[in-house]
Amino acid sequence: MNRDAFLTRVREAAAAGCAHRVHLNDIPGGVGYVGTSAEKCVALADEISAVGGEAIVVESPVAAKDAVATLLKQYEAASALCWKHAVLDRLKLPELLADTNVAVHDHSTLAKLPSDEQRQAILAADVGISSVDFAVAETGTLAVCSKPGRERVISLLPRVHIAIVEESQIVPDLFDVFEQLGKLSFDDLPSNLAFITGPSKTGDIELQLTTGVHGPGKWHVVIVRDA
Repeated sequence: MNRDAFLTRVREAAAAGCAHRVHLNDIPGGVGYVGTSAEKCVALADEISAVGGEAIVVESPVAAKDAVATLLKQYEAASALCWKHAVLDRLKLPELLADTNVAVHDHSTLAKLPSDEQRQAILAADVGISSVDFAVAETGTLAVCSKPGRERVISLLPRVHIAIVEESQIVPDLFDVFEQLGKLSFDDLPSNLAFITGPSKTGDIELQLTTGVHGPGKWHVVIVRDA
């Protein structure tokens, strides 16, 4: 392959890989804080769609519960890895999963299993259901701090990740995330902080974008407006 043909192929692959953007365009020079001028639930939903996810904005925890039930039915989920979190408690997630015959695996239930059965249950889960610590409206990014009951594996291993975000968890800009984390004491800092922007993506040496190889191929965010 000659040089021109090689470069043409690289340009075509790079253009195809930009179908779901991972950066902002047309930022004025000298701007350090961008944020968003749109209503933050709408802004977050728009950015999630732009990076390849699916956002659902609802008006109440009841509507959020219905949205999650629809997704579980859509993917014919038999088991789910779940966070322990107040947002999920407000959705009455355990009752929802029981009503839809989806087996629940969380920090408490997994701790009761032998290590080999824990691993089997984690790898077999169809869906991971979490909340977030922060959601960044500017980029459609979820910031997730790992701790007992909020394991990062939930957003990494299952083929489908469903995140429930309340409006109060949305911040305008990435700078706000670090500002909030900076208020924590040393002992309260998480062992791991992950930023999730879209479904799992990877590109090989030829820049061919592939979705879902190293993590969830489907990424749904249910955004609940504050009452």
